[in-house]
Amino acid sequence: MPTPAPRSSMRERFREQVREDVKAAALDQLAAGGAQAISINAIAKHLGVSGPALYRYFANRDDLLTALVIDAYEDLHDALAHELRAGAPSRTPHERFRALAHAYRAWALAEPHRYELLFKPPLPGYDAHAEPLAAAARSLMALLLGVLAELDREDTPPATEPRSGTYQNEDVLTARTAGASEFHLAVAVWSCLHGIVSLELGGGLSAMTIDVDALFEHEVQVLIERTLV
Repeated sequence: MPTPAPRSSMRERFREQVREDVKAAALDQLAAGGAQAISINAIAKHLGVSGPALYRYFANRDDLLTALVIDAYEDLHDALAHELRAGAPSRTPHERFRALAHAYRAWALAEPHRYELLFKPPLPGYDAHAEPLAAAARSLMALLLGVLAELDREDTPPATEPRSGTYQNEDVLTARTAGASEFHLAVAVWSCLHGIVSLELGGGLSAMTIDVDALFEHEVQVLIERTLV
């Protein structure tokens, strides 16, 4: 019989609960007024505690923002990975890429404020490239590199073990450092997806009499074809 995992102490569980409560309140502030609206003192008042009390859980606002950004990266990664697992291994590589692209857009549309938090510095002076954030971002690039590696000139038989689950953060660093063509391709593909999603979220497409769903599908098909040349 396996040994049960040790339970965390009551103090640790209380600490985690407080951190989750603070992050939930910060997300409400983010949705209401953007990153600049996040205030630990206002959160403390909302939770019925003193401001200094919360600084035991988050050193400052940047520390709280970092936790929110990492959570968002992890949630987006989980949404993409879940979609890639769904229907595997019956999907072709092209279908898997489409699934990844549509899951990316769906998460962004469902979480617009968190999506924006990921891809631009939330506040002046905030280090959006600190290693914990960079590592979380690489987890997304690892998924994309794996899916792109599966694409071929025609729909191939479904992969028994899709490569999208085999890339790790270290592989992304290696590919980037080496200037590998697959890394440059992944960056180009992500830039296109991010561009059209950002235009949609920012209202840049709303004034045009176009079917955004059809436009996105067209761009996904263009990206698939672009990876095959």
